[in-house]
Amino acid sequence: MEDILGTVLVIDDEAKYRRLIRANLAMAGYDVQEAADGHEALQVIYQREPDVVLLDLRLPDMDGFTLCQRIRKMSSVPVMVLTALDSEADTIQALDLGADDYLSKPFSPGEMLARIRALLRRSRDLLQAEPMGCGDIRLAKDTREVEGPTGRVRLTPIEWRLCLELTSHCGKVLTHEHLLSRVWGAEYLSEHEYLRVYIRRLRSYIEPDPHHPVYLVSHAGVGYALYPSPHGQ
Repeated sequence: MEDILGTVLVIDDEAKYRRLIRANLAMAGYDVQEAADGHEALQVIYQREPDVVLLDLRLPDMDGFTLCQRIRKMSSVPVMVLTALDSEADTIQALDLGADDYLSKPFSPGEMLARIRALLRRSRDLLQAEPMGCGDIRLAKDTREVEGPTGRVRLTPIEWRLCLELTSHCGKVLTHEHLLSRVWGAEYLSEHEYLRVYIRRLRSYIEPDPHHPVYLVSHAGVGYALYPSPHGQ
């Protein structure tokens, strides 16, 4: 029997669409769980702890944005939203609420599998990473938490990966392209909005005043730097 590559939870109210996704995932070597609505999805996540969640934003009992937010409060499982909504605002909102990636319908099975492999790779790589810190900002590997002047917060896989990259270059300005390539991959070099969303989230965790950052500082037109102590004060 072949090894299972991981467990994927597919959340979609259309049975036909779930069957199609299940067939492609099973053929590729994944164990697949299904949920037709938000409440069923939360129960599966609580009981089965999947490795990746594929979340359709159109659900009968709650919208996908609300479900994404609830998932993130109970788990750090990587979440990829599936949407037929052709709106950048919807994508940004999903990322703001804790999603790690998105796919617009219709998409090819190959693209879906590549994105899932990337999410699993990022999630598993972070477990191998050495604990690091940058002055007042400290990371806890075992719990995947960042601790700063305002307290301690558990991070999602993407947040952790970004935080690791910044702390490993403590005090050094990293370009937008460097961060996008290292955290998301070379195919994301033009996705600057991804980076802005996650930088904003990290600031909300570590900055005394996120609107006036003194640790995670922007360098206009270049990139960002994480400093060991309040910078520019």
